[in-house]
This record gives sequence, C-alpha cells and structure tokens, in this order.
Amino acid sequence: MKTLLKWYLSTSLVLRILSAFLFGSLLGGLLWFISSRTGADTAQSIIPFISPFGTILINMLKMIVIPVIFFSLVIGAASLPIQRFGRIGAKVMAWYFLCSFLAAAVGVTLALVINPGGGADLSGWEQLANTMGTQTADLGEDVATEGGIVDMLINMFQNPFQALAEGNFLPIIIFSIMFGLGIRVTIEASQDEKFIARMENLIDIFTAARDAMFKMVDWILEYSPIGVFALSIVNFSMYGPNIVGPYVGVTLGIIVGILVMVFVVYSFLVFLVTRKNPYMILKGLQEAMITGFITRSSAATLPVSMRVVAEELKVKNELSSFSLPLGATINMDGVCVHLPMFAVLAANMFGITLTPVALITLVLTTVLASIGAGGVPGGSLMLLFIILENMGLSTSQVAVIVALALGINPILDMFETSNNVTGDMVCTYVVAHNEDLIDKKH
Repeated sequence: MKTLLKWYLSTSLVLRILSAFLFGSLLGGLLWFISSRTGADTAQSIIPFISPFGTILINMLKMIVIPVIFFSLVIGAASLPIQRFGRIGAKVMAWYFLCSFLAAAVGVTLALVINPGGGADLSGWEQLANTMGTQTADLGEDVATEGGIVDMLINMFQNPFQALAEGNFLPIIIFSIMFGLGIRVTIEASQDEKFIARMENLIDIFTAARDAMFKMVDWILEYSPIGVFALSIVNFSMYGPNIVGPYVGVTLGIIVGILVMVFVVYSFLVFLVTRKNPYMILKGLQEAMITGFITRSSAATLPVSMRVVAEELKVKNELSSFSLPLGATINMDGVCVHLPMFAVLAANMFGITLTPVALITLVLTTVLASIGAGGVPGGSLMLLFIILENMGLSTSQVAVIVALALGINPILDMFETSNNVTGDMVCTYVVAHNEDLIDKKH
C-alpha cells in the first residue's frame, strides 16, 4: 500500500488530473449509455454517492479563494511605488480590454461563418427548450435583481466583512486595493523610520498569511484528482453525448473560437511583445488551464493560477497578486466568444437582421457585459439576457435561447473558463516582461 501511495504521489499532478478526467468521463459516459438503453435511472441512483467528492473539491477551492484575493491584492498594492502602480495597473486593464475585444470579434466572425440556427424550425427548438424545466425563469428572476450599471457601481463599495461573507468579489477587490494603497501612501509620505518599519511589518504579516494560504493550496491540489474524477463522472453521466447533439454548430463554433484565442491570438501577442516561444509559455500554464477546465470557475482556480505563474513563469508577486485576482473578476474572454454565437443563433431563429452597426454594437455590449460574468460556473448564462434584450428580443424569445444554452452550458463552461484563466496568466506574464517584473534569479 505504501509503495502504491508513493508511486501515486511521485506521478506528475497534471498527469494525475488528466487521467482522472479521462477515466471519469469514460465511466460517466458508460453510466449514461446504460441508463439510456435500459431506461433505468442507473446514473441518478449512483450520482448522490459520487458527487460529494467533487463538491468537496469545489468547496475547498472556494474556501481559500477569498482570503487569497484579499491578502494578495493588499500585498500587490502595497508593494509597488504609487507612480509605478498607476502605470502597471493601466497596462493590465488595457490588456484585459484588448483581449476581450479580440475575443468578441473572434466570436462574432465565427458565428457569422457557421451561421447557427439558419433555417431552423422554431417549434422544434421551443419544444427542446421546454425540456429544460423552469431554470430559465429562475435565471430571469436572478437577472432582474442584479440591477443596472449604477447599482453595480454603488455595490462596489460595501462593508468589507459583508462582502467577504457573501463572496462578493468586486467590493473585496476594491477594498483590498484601497487598503494596500493606503499602506503604500502612508509609507511614502512618512519620514519616521519607526513608523515606516511598523507599516512594513504589516506588509510582512500579510505576506506570511498569503504564504500559509498557498500551502493550503498545495494540500488541496493533492486531493484534486479525486475531485476531478467525481466531477467528470457526474457531468458525463447526466448529459452524455446528447448534450452536444442538437447544438453541434454552436458547440463547435464556441470551442473553435476558444482554441483560436488560446493558440493563435494569445500566442501571437506573446510573441509580438516578448519574442519568446508562446507555446513553451502555454505549456507552463497547463496545470491551471486544466484546473479551470474542470472546476468551471476562474475564481476557484485563482490559487492555482497564482502558484503556476510564480513557479513556472517566475513572475514577481507584486504584479501577479494584483493582476490575477482582478482578471478572475473582470477578464472573461471565453464569455466574449460564447455570447455572440447565441446572439447570431437568436437572430436566425427570430428573423433579426444583423447590420454592420448591430454587429459593432454586439461586440461592444459583449465586452462590457463580460465584466459582470463573475468568475463562477454558469456566470455567462445570465449575461445572455443582457445581450439578447439589447437586440430587441421579447422575454419569451430570450427564454427560448437561454433554455437552449442551458443544455450545453456545462461543457462550454469548461472551455470558457480554461480560456479565461489562460488570458489572465498570459496578461500577467506579458506585463511582467514589459515592466521587468520577471524573477531572473531562478
């Protein structure tokens, strides 16, 4: 037993996660096949015993993500001189918006080429949508309570303890950055060496707390193959290959768009800025990319992303502790590929003409809406309401499209999240290279 455990722990974590995903997918597909052939609820009877192991992985990652965001952002904001913080922050934001814009352009272009839903029988699509139950109406109610841009701006400034308890990421990010900047401004404005030493000791305490959280990340990652195995069984036993059957054009279009973003757009930008082999950079990011693929949450993957960027790309902490938590909240390139595909599907189904002005509006709306995706599983679904209503669709028409999206969202969300996580790490590396924030001592 000890020999087996030693062999397991000595095997690459990436290999263990990939193996768990493949075996879990095969087993889940087999359960789905048995259930579909026999008519028995084989999968439904087994899932309750398997799903808790996957839920534990997701919950453990979410358990540490808020403390990691808080400590990391405080350290990042407090470590950079104010003048440099402003320049680097502007570069990070500019990169995120550029990549989101390119992702939306890729999504719209592929959607127009694939033309999903062209010539579709609306009655057939509506019947399929009805099989999704009441989830669409529930989502609509959630969106109705979200409020507009003004409410979002107001909610950015909340009681930090309330935001921490509710897992509201944006107020946490705002408070953490302001707290860190308060420390840095106080240090730079003071001439008292003892006072400066106390403030620097405070930064050291936050650094120690963050390092302790990273050790917890290591422990959680050792458990991750078990959680991945369980999550894969649950996903594929519930949906099976039929999940992509009715929507093969949409599914393939979104997946191709995400692959284009990762292996063409990001790779070109990395080479353009750094003159380094982009595929070697991407190879170093594979652990976080796989974790994002499985967990379907940029926020839950954040601790892994931060460790990978530090260990594989040697990016200094003062940048990664700022850019990665920010990216996990506002940089949703996968969503920007996803949303235009369903927008074009809706246009074809309901006879809406997409003029050049409408397409430009679609790109801009997609980029702005993606900021609110939230970095959690299924966050892009609620944004469909914003995009589709902006196109002039009625509530019932929007409900049809969102119900269709529900059918394949678990699979698409995997690819989207992996794209989002990759975009965050690539941005961090490029800005680090440009600002000489790569640790060259290792």
